[in-house]
Amino acid sequence: MSLSVVRGRTVTCLADPFQTDGALSYESDGVIVMSDGRILNIGPAADVLPTVPAGIPVAHYPDCLISPGFIDTHVHYTQTGITGSYGAELLDWLNQYAYPAELRYSDRTHAEEMARAFCDQLVSNGTTTALVFCAVFPESVDALFEEAARRNLRLIAGKTLMDRNAPAALLDTAQSAYDQSKALIARWHDRGRAHYAITPRFAPTSSPEQLELAGALWAEHPDVFVHSHLSENAAECAWVRELFPDNAHYLDVYDRFGLTGRRAVFAHGVHLSEDELMLCHHTGTALAHCPTSNFFLGSGVFNLANAKAPARPVHVGLGTDIGAGTSFSILATLNEAYKAARLSGGTLDGVRGWYLATLGAAKALGLDAHIGSLEVGKDADVIVIDPAATPLLKLRTERCESIEELLFVLMTLGDDRVIADTYLAGVRTSARD
Repeated sequence: MSLSVVRGRTVTCLADPFQTDGALSYESDGVIVMSDGRILNIGPAADVLPTVPAGIPVAHYPDCLISPGFIDTHVHYTQTGITGSYGAELLDWLNQYAYPAELRYSDRTHAEEMARAFCDQLVSNGTTTALVFCAVFPESVDALFEEAARRNLRLIAGKTLMDRNAPAALLDTAQSAYDQSKALIARWHDRGRAHYAITPRFAPTSSPEQLELAGALWAEHPDVFVHSHLSENAAECAWVRELFPDNAHYLDVYDRFGLTGRRAVFAHGVHLSEDELMLCHHTGTALAHCPTSNFFLGSGVFNLANAKAPARPVHVGLGTDIGAGTSFSILATLNEAYKAARLSGGTLDGVRGWYLATLGAAKALGLDAHIGSLEVGKDADVIVIDPAATPLLKLRTERCESIEELLFVLMTLGDDRVIADTYLAGVRTSARD
């Protein structure tokens, strides 16, 4: 049995701070023992170090925070190369930038090159699990899962389903989408750390026939995921009403085709009605909050406090939404999430922000038994965060008087530069230098 041991200031959420006090666990001098990809032991150094066999090296980070890896609940690897493209409203942006970029993923060599670049960005930003859109082409899925397997990244991904209202070269059919997705499930789902997601792009680009077969596929494979977009933009919502006039609301389209429930994650949810939020709550359907993308495209402001209302809380994770999103950094995403919270009449403190980035996202994905917190038996996906990574951060964090204040400063001033090390399933995978 090989052991990997890290020591530093350990911090993790063990419960939902939107629902209860005392959700954060912090140890000023903690030790984590990792073995065979999981956490074997964790606790104060004084208690855990004596249990470590002689001769096992201890990676000591005395001035750093050791946290669960970050979780990105919505990102497009096929849009990595168009990040920062001059802004336009969502539907125009798709036609001008996203669709042309995705056409290139029929080329396996290009898909492999971009998969490497994408995974590099995840690891360097401390993201150890991600829910990912691929292109319509099955080879784009294969390229991504193969690259993730080489690094032992936990990824959930799937081929995009899209049989109307998009460029002809990007369209599949209802039947080919079903057949290709079913073959990809057989090839990848639960192979190592890979999980499959049935992935309609959004309701306007899938015919009722395609959505019906997508729902049938999920009924046949209920342990896979569903990943799509929902209520991002006002023009999009109006388009859905035109295309599906018999449905009560946007989420009702997915619900009637059997595409809501636990392990269904919809990005954005900016313009959801109370009925839609109630449906999310009752079915366990999750939302991915993507503030950098929502601000970049002018789509609107997600009301986090309303989504997490104690009377009917909804599962919410964070999404970078690359490439309309502007940063792979979950910390940078939290910076914008705080601003979105303030603009919608709420707020977001450091503990709740950390929860959204870790355990809350794991719960949104239905994977909290495996990831999202530093607990014995969970996957050893661990990141090391340097609060003094930049001169400004050093100046500011030296003045923090509590772990709660430190977390808030990191989520408003931090980015990829604070990630000193990333451990994937207990293996040190990258270092800043």
